[in-house]
Amino acid sequence: MKQTPVIPTIIATGFGSGFWPWGPGTAGAILATAIWLGLSLCMTGWTLIAVTAVLVVLFTVLGTWATRRLMPFWGDDPSRVVVDEMVGVWVALLVATDWPTALAALVLFRFFDILKPLGVRALDRRKGAFWVMADDLLAGVYAAIVLWILMRIFNYG
Repeated sequence: MKQTPVIPTIIATGFGSGFWPWGPGTAGAILATAIWLGLSLCMTGWTLIAVTAVLVVLFTVLGTWATRRLMPFWGDDPSRVVVDEMVGVWVALLVATDWPTALAALVLFRFFDILKPLGVRALDRRKGAFWVMADDLLAGVYAAIVLWILMRIFNYG
């Protein structure tokens, strides 16, 4: 029996967070939020937005590649693949400005990721490595929009 490739496993499982037995998707999203919070200590404003956008693009490409490599071993969309949740929460974090809005981005992303409304479920049903990523990207977009609206309503950020 062939062993799963190491680098794709590290990427797809969100540096191992996908092996967390109780809610691996939440573990991956929390890790991505923690990474963003760490970055927010070193940079702000447009620099943080740009670095977050780079993370989204880079890990969408790497996550698609890694997922494609692991599908023969783990199936179409295994729960231990959480790079998609990481990318999705980073999309939501594009509008965050501090730790309270980062927490809100995380909660909103998980809400849209779990309930899968407004086309998210349709993307989730598609087969293939890109589609594993796509539904979480859309959930992240919805979370970002809602967070941005809430920040405007409450004149925050």
